[in-house]
Amino acid sequence: MNLTSEVNGGSKRYPLTFSRAIRGLACLVVYLSTSFLFLVYLGPFAAVFLRLFSIHYSRRLTTFLFGLWLALWPFLFEKINKTKVVFSGETVPKRERVLLIANHKTEVDWMYLWDLALRKGCIGCIKYVLKSSLLKLPVFGWGFHVLEFISVKRKWEIDECIMRKMLLTFTNPFDPLWLAIFPEGTDFSEEKCRKSQKFAAENGLPILKNVLLPRTRGFHACLKILRGSLDAVYDVTIAYKNRCPTFLDNVFGVEPSEVHVHVRRVLLEDIPSSEKECDDWLLNAFQLKDRLLSDFIANGHFENEGTEGELSTIKCSANCTLVLAITFVLAYLNLFSSIWFNVYIGLASAYLALATTFNFHPLPVVEYVKMLSTWKKLN
Repeated sequence: MNLTSEVNGGSKRYPLTFSRAIRGLACLVVYLSTSFLFLVYLGPFAAVFLRLFSIHYSRRLTTFLFGLWLALWPFLFEKINKTKVVFSGETVPKRERVLLIANHKTEVDWMYLWDLALRKGCIGCIKYVLKSSLLKLPVFGWGFHVLEFISVKRKWEIDECIMRKMLLTFTNPFDPLWLAIFPEGTDFSEEKCRKSQKFAAENGLPILKNVLLPRTRGFHACLKILRGSLDAVYDVTIAYKNRCPTFLDNVFGVEPSEVHVHVRRVLLEDIPSSEKECDDWLLNAFQLKDRLLSDFIANGHFENEGTEGELSTIKCSANCTLVLAITFVLAYLNLFSSIWFNVYIGLASAYLALATTFNFHPLPVVEYVKMLSTWKKLN
């Protein structure tokens, strides 16, 4: 069976009609324009100016403002495109600080974690470990930086220092945090699966059919640094009816027909702290994912469905209206206010481009004063 098709043969749910293409393009234009204006007008204040005084309150404001914008995506998926998102497994509490581990079937898995995060009041605080090349995406790369996603080059000798530096800034238990990682390190394909199976056979590891062998170092680093400030680990397994969607499938609403999200909540004390035992735990977790996905392919669903309700159409529409209203105000200021607003836009854009390129996040002023004082004592 073609592993990329999940179930039902892999045909598209809807053809890409003219009206669907126009609707998708309109949504994409709205999302790009709102993203740009939110970033250049509100990003520097929330993530730069306020951060000079308090990282905690900077993150709180960034979580609120960009949570409004991120909530547009579940609205697109579930209300406009009519994608059915089915949750199963365990019902998880709201507003926890968690580490999420998920399988990586396709390039857009991470977007469907927003559907769960929105239901838990945490969509603005979700962060991802992602490959550094994604920071080069126009506009979206700036957003990834402002939201403090951790960019990696997938070479541990380089990434270890980068991850440790970023993770140490996330240890405040009062900061909102949903940190999501994909331990497979790349999205699933049949060719990658065959290579993973060959490596497993040569090294006496389990042969997995529906997921790749997980890379353990990043998971262990996250757990080691954040263990004392987390409430739980969410083990998330994602599967699709019909075929695995691409980004453009999502935008135009041709796929997916259904997204199935299975959630297992794991207490920190149930995960060993030693690196070897922690690695074994993660490998066992992916063996469980493999069995879950085999059952899904056979049955078309996970067990214990219906753990989360549908999104409120009224709340989603109100949030969308608020985002559009803020965008119109910002656009008006840009077009009809003094030249200084345009100067601000130019400076903000330049800062975001440079800060994203060099992965720079400012520290509070008091930290700079301490650093200067220490430097003077040493000299």
